[in-house]
Amino acid sequence: MLELDAEALYAELRQGVKNLWRDNAALVGVWSGGAWLAERLQQDLALPGGAQGHGVISSTLHRDDFGSRGLSSGTDPTRLPFEIEGRHILLIDDVLYTGRTLRAVINELFDFGRPASVTLAVLVDRGGRELPVAAAFAAARIVLPATQRLSLARADDGRFQFSLTPHTEPA
Repeated sequence: MLELDAEALYAELRQGVKNLWRDNAALVGVWSGGAWLAERLQQDLALPGGAQGHGVISSTLHRDDFGSRGLSSGTDPTRLPFEIEGRHILLIDDVLYTGRTLRAVINELFDFGRPASVTLAVLVDRGGRELPVAAAFAAARIVLPATQRLSLARADDGRFQFSLTPHTEPA
């Protein structure tokens, strides 16, 4: 049984994001796990913009399987409380798998402007890429069969934990 300590990996991610941070940067979390991570990183690292300084981005409208998935009622709309044009975007996600969600997120991001750069940091890279997407920083790299899904959860006290469940459709 795979045991991953999400809080320990978060501490590594926090240090990785601190090292990747640069002037004129903004933190953007991928809905939902990445958004939780970005919210906590914004606070823990005391990044510019205060508690509301991070952005949240959804992949829903640009997914290549939108026709079969449709709109999810649980998906928060994209919220980017800053200009994207010319900004260094530090994109945060919980689990990197096929790369399809990231492709959709980048398309959504460019709907708001052309960033100077986009850098990806993830809590876990589980391999299995279908697209040429790589994280500049991953707190952990693991290999899981396609039949398993690794999900991040956030407790009421804000602490993170992972769950591993059976999965039959691509991410």
